[in-house]
Amino acid sequence: MTIESPCIKICVMDAASGLCRGCGRSLAEIGDWASLSAAARAAIMERLPGRMRAAGLPPATERPATP
Repeated sequence: MTIESPCIKICVMDAASGLCRGCGRSLAEIGDWASLSAAARAAIMERLPGRMRAAGLPPATERPATP
């Protein structure tokens, strides 16, 4: 099974949390994504919504679609 990238093309790092405002990954996770195993990617994907909420960033599913 292939785990696609959570990138939604809003690539802006939040200074306070160190997370991408678009996908919720750290710079290290973004940089390592292509070389991570499917299990490691799935584990990160599972944590993204919670870490986004904890950082005060709305998860992608709660944002309006961009034109």
